[in-house]
Amino acid sequence: MTAAFNLRQYGIETETIYRNSSVPVLYELGLRMEKGTAISNVGALMTYSGEKTGRSPKDKRIVRHPDSENNIDWGEINMGLDEHTFMVNHERAIDYLNSLDQLYVVDAFAGWDPKYRLKIRIICTRAYHALFMQNMLIMPTAAELANFGEPDYVVFNAGGFPANRYTSEMTSKTSVDLNLERKEIVILGTQYAGEMKKGVFTVMNYLMPLEGVLPMHCSANVGEKDDVTILFGLSGTGKTTLSADPKRRLIGDDEHCWTDDGVFNIEGGCYAKAINLSAEKEPDIFNAIRFGTVLENVVYDKDTREVDYTDTTITQNTRASYPLSFIDNIQVPCMAGHPENIIFLTCDAFGVLPPVSKLTPEQASYHFIAGYTAKVAGTEMGVTEPQATFSSNFGAAFMMWHPNKYAEMLAEKMKKHNTTAWLVNTGWTGGAHGVGSRINLKYTRAMIDAIHNKDFNNVEYTTDEAFGFEIPLSCPGVPADVLLPKNTWKDKEKYEQTKRKLIGLFNDNFKQFEAGVNKEIIEAGPKLEVSV
Repeated sequence: MTAAFNLRQYGIETETIYRNSSVPVLYELGLRMEKGTAISNVGALMTYSGEKTGRSPKDKRIVRHPDSENNIDWGEINMGLDEHTFMVNHERAIDYLNSLDQLYVVDAFAGWDPKYRLKIRIICTRAYHALFMQNMLIMPTAAELANFGEPDYVVFNAGGFPANRYTSEMTSKTSVDLNLERKEIVILGTQYAGEMKKGVFTVMNYLMPLEGVLPMHCSANVGEKDDVTILFGLSGTGKTTLSADPKRRLIGDDEHCWTDDGVFNIEGGCYAKAINLSAEKEPDIFNAIRFGTVLENVVYDKDTREVDYTDTTITQNTRASYPLSFIDNIQVPCMAGHPENIIFLTCDAFGVLPPVSKLTPEQASYHFIAGYTAKVAGTEMGVTEPQATFSSNFGAAFMMWHPNKYAEMLAEKMKKHNTTAWLVNTGWTGGAHGVGSRINLKYTRAMIDAIHNKDFNNVEYTTDEAFGFEIPLSCPGVPADVLLPKNTWKDKEKYEQTKRKLIGLFNDNFKQFEAGVNKEIIEAGPKLEVSV
């Protein structure tokens, strides 16, 4: 608690404010005051986010303003809001914050590169939220905090209080509103901590291209020879798992920027999926769960406080938030040179895509804009076969410019720095989900190692006629037949049918982008007319 610190400039009169508090203080306050909070058998703080256990993308709004309006790709993802309605929600948040006896403030940085970092202020009502953001942002030193001054952006997290559904343009009692001109984010009606993290990321995704910097929803690591790899992938494709490589130093697991000097991490921590977590499969993440880690919405034994990571009673989206320092092998500061390799991860539940293939720069731009993965059957009622999921730039929910803006920046940087792009399928082999099996993680790791060791430089390739990418025919530690998906299917005709279906899904999805994408990228997509 900082006696001299107050929030009166925002109209908040609450006197008891805990600013950048120590972990033990936040533990004590959380355990004493927040329902569903407990300590695990290894010392992590187990928290419950309430009704919302994931982000609410349909409730996100951006204020329309002449200064930024023409830069934003308005639509189902970037939905507009008028200034008046924003101020109604803002006032509702301030009123709620004023009603509480104590508040938490986190003053910290987004971005490891001093040239581009933002000063972020989080104002929140829960110790859990404060600890989460102290893990996820880059914490200032005592001297930096003393000279912090006014923040660049302020997040007002009043998530314990609902939005008024009768307010114009509200779709529910949840609302996450961004005002670029006021440099503020207001959160109502959700206590899911990820809204704060992704709100900051959304701001960076808007601001960085204005400075010629490419923001990316990706993980990144660096090898012994200072060779950098960035890994793109939607949730469930293995981005966090595969970037935590014992042979390479982790730069970060989720949010990065590519400047004229190289790559930097936006965050100071990791936010890993905890479903089915085990010491055998993901030792780095498993061992990072200790005192100071936040475990969200996990189920645990009430006597031993041991977590059951297989139990998804509360949600499938169980999470662990911890500072980067909890990983042994990290790059500090979290900055490095230009990427030698870009890896697009996809979990293809159709079992069609090869486990590794090499892309041209144009194909890389196409797959970057497409952002493909597939959900498996059985996760939702009535879903009996794989469902294709496309999220442009592997993070559409956080990208405010047109997808082509980010894709062109990626292609330009790849060409300038001679970066090689790869598509790695961590999904199914030997058939679609329900028939085939998930590609062995050991094989995927071997393929990533082969990329880093340059083992694919001198091997024979075959070109897939429909997709156009090149498939290596050998890889150390991987049986040759695994590399060609058709070879793994017993029913070859079924493979052809499934492949045609997937190509159709790619083509249908890409139609929405064609008006704003250059011809070379469109032509780099898969072709149905070619015999598959």
